[in-house]
Amino acid sequence: MGVGVELLVVEWPRVEAAAPDARYELLTEAAFGEAYSDDLFEHGWSWPTTPGENWYGRYAFKGTLGSYKPHFWAGHRWDHLREFVAPETRAPLDRFLDALVWDGLEYTESAGTGLPERDPAWDADLLLWRPPEDPPVIAEWWRQAAPRLESLREPFDQHAAAPGGWISTFEEFTRLLSDWGEVALEAERRGWGLVGLRC
Repeated sequence: MGVGVELLVVEWPRVEAAAPDARYELLTEAAFGEAYSDDLFEHGWSWPTTPGENWYGRYAFKGTLGSYKPHFWAGHRWDHLREFVAPETRAPLDRFLDALVWDGLEYTESAGTGLPERDPAWDADLLLWRPPEDPPVIAEWWRQAAPRLESLREPFDQHAAAPGGWISTFEEFTRLLSDWGEVALEAERRGWGLVGLRC
């Protein structure tokens, strides 16, 4: 079946106010409780409507069916594509993808991502853990890269496209990046952090 991911933006103090051994249950209830859409993979945001529970939002990525595989494959496509991308586009996308989905640290170390390496401080099964100070930095990389996405079309088609499978086209690649950009911008706007639960 593979690894799935549920992406939440969360108000950090609300999670940290819970007892350490209760945080995973709190996050799981947020991911799979009220805000979990009847259509499990409906694209976009789901927000709780219960009074006093407005401390989180759930984001469903378009076309991923809740799987982590598209995120992994987006990083893999970038690994094949990046050397053919202009430096002014490559640098912010290196950092943006490294912070979220791509294990490309060997490329980003020399430039520095601006984000410290952290192990999650919460006892939970997480694929992503970005405290509130990170999304503004990630969102700024997105603002730098987003206007240049179209310049990736030709190098993607030549060096990263793959028939079938996950993230096989330029459109799928940029759609996933744009979804991550939406998540980073919303977390920045609210002053919240990002959590990706393994499921």
